[in-house]
Amino acid sequence: MKIYRSKYTIIGAGLSGLATGHALYASGESNVIILESRDRIGGRILTENGVDFGATWFQNHHENILKYIETLQLKKFHQYTKGKSVLVYNTTVPAHYFESDPNAPVAFRISGGTSALIAKLAAPFFSKIRLNTSVVEILKIENGLRIVTNNSVYESEKVIVTIPPRLATKINFTPQLPENLTKAMLSTHTWMSNAIKVGITFETPFWRAKGFSGTIIGHVGVVTEVYDHSSKDGKEFALMGFVNESLRELSAEARKEKILRYIATYLGDEVKEYLTYIEKDWAHDKNTSLNTLHSEYSSPQYGRSQFQQSYFDNRLLFSGAETSTIHGGYMDGALQSGEIAASWLLE
Repeated sequence: MKIYRSKYTIIGAGLSGLATGHALYASGESNVIILESRDRIGGRILTENGVDFGATWFQNHHENILKYIETLQLKKFHQYTKGKSVLVYNTTVPAHYFESDPNAPVAFRISGGTSALIAKLAAPFFSKIRLNTSVVEILKIENGLRIVTNNSVYESEKVIVTIPPRLATKINFTPQLPENLTKAMLSTHTWMSNAIKVGITFETPFWRAKGFSGTIIGHVGVVTEVYDHSSKDGKEFALMGFVNESLRELSAEARKEKILRYIATYLGDEVKEYLTYIEKDWAHDKNTSLNTLHSEYSSPQYGRSQFQQSYFDNRLLFSGAETSTIHGGYMDGALQSGEIAASWLLE
């Protein structure tokens, strides 16, 4: 099997890995390869039919993503909240209606979907990304590390592992990683790993015409959160929401029927006149979730101390949203982690 050599290898073409690649190229360093097990880039950022099925929102205190939006000449816009929103305390009693405080902090979205950020980040070095390439083993060798994948072998001076820590435990490391690091990897919750998202597109935003914001909140409901997910340019109209995990075991058709009926209860039967209907269950994504699903609803612990140091004689570093000490689990944390990884490579 042919061995490919590069100065640096980044494992994972999600937001953190691409941020590292972008920082390297910006510094003039192009001797890098990025390995991605999926058939696409972006990781847990995925936009289909204008709907974000992964990372979606950010706020004013997320300084890293705001910086990248400006640098990459992207545009942001406020999450739509005008009109009546619905709060469901109990599905057997009437819902409570409320309107958002116009002075309250509002989340932003990226024009063109969050995948627009991914495309801009990867553009300078897209040819260096190897898709459909899953890492099986990482071995310490003289003067570097050897990365064995499902279809090839790579050797590099330094390696950044950006995939979720739990998934990274599936890689065989030689020599073995320290026990305290492995424990930290296994106990770090993977953001989005238990989420089921639904995106429904329409010809018109019928809910707005009725004076609704499109927001439905209620953890007892079939869909625990629903939001208006229309585009800024007024050309695409959609609702997006998080499906109650109790519906995971239903058939796709039964789940769809329940979801549409639930939303129709509060926004109207027009929801059944959709253009497209897509679900994304991240628990069934082998590149996101392990077979033993672990749902975590309290605040997960991210940025553990074990991820703030390097291994294999300063040749291996773990990066990604779950390793960040600031805004862990968010896009902002992934971007900062990616920049720190690039600085470590270049030091």
